[in-house]
Amino acid sequence: MDEINGRMIACQILITGLIARVANNSPDPLRFLTDFRDEIRAIVRGINIAGLDNTERVRTAAMATVDEMFSLMKPPNPDDGVL
Repeated sequence: MDEINGRMIACQILITGLIARVANNSPDPLRFLTDFRDEIRAIVRGINIAGLDNTERVRTAAMATVDEMFSLMKPPNPDDGVL
């Protein structure tokens, strides 16, 4: 289970980085992130989750993960030396 959790965290970091990179190349990064977040939330709300009795619990966890990923996207701190 730890290996699966580690892989999921790695995927979340990778996806967050890719989204942030695209947003930084956008003329209006904040609008891009807001629109993209809304699209992802709509997908999570509408996706078909088969084989589970309580799909709402999975959907709630997925929505929380999406919100958490987007909340981490802030402008780089110049003191970190990463720009």
